[in-house]
Amino acid sequence: MMLFLDMSHKGPVPNTITYNTLVDGFCKVGRIDDAQKLFSEMQACGQLPDAQTYSILLDGLCKNRQLSRAMQLFCEMEAKKLDINIVIYSILLEGLFITGKIESARDLFCGLSSKGLRPDVRTYTIMINGLCIAGLTSEAENLLVEMEGKGCSPNGCTYNTIIRGLISNKETSRAMVLIQQMVEKGFSADASTMELIVQLLSKDEVDPALLPLIKESL
Repeated sequence: MMLFLDMSHKGPVPNTITYNTLVDGFCKVGRIDDAQKLFSEMQACGQLPDAQTYSILLDGLCKNRQLSRAMQLFCEMEAKKLDINIVIYSILLEGLFITGKIESARDLFCGLSSKGLRPDVRTYTIMINGLCIAGLTSEAENLLVEMEGKGCSPNGCTYNTIIRGLISNKETSRAMVLIQQMVEKGFSADASTMELIVQLLSKDEVDPALLPLIKESL
């Protein structure tokens, strides 16, 4: 930050990339007030924020549970007629789930098509994760089927997300079915999923017949 202040006073003049990096850094360590202050300062200095600046700050606000401020920023983007793409809506969806607003997240997701937007794999994965955390595992599984039916192939992150969700909700047998699907599609368990599987194995909560499949997924 001292280097940034030195640049501001002595040159070279900080550009949008510099501001974006600093805003991102503040957001990642939870210094949201500083991030928003810097966001305001860059505009006061004549350095207009770009789409990346808005998405960084919006993501930081959502991840730090500052949903009302995130919605204000989103409204500002709409007022300025900025390009609000699926990345922005995915960030908002995650923010809604983080703050427990399940119905609002559903409504936003269902309204994407009316805005001419199609959910991508990240959007679906965020929805699946939020639904699993809320205990709505059947709805999450239906969404997994839906995304494939609409030509959006789940990736390794999607499979690991729903498998962890099922295991956490004590739906072990259903998780094993998806582990098999994941392996067949060439994906493997990540560190977080492996930890849950190891816990199941240590408690003898897995059918021994499934051990070869589990080993293949690791």
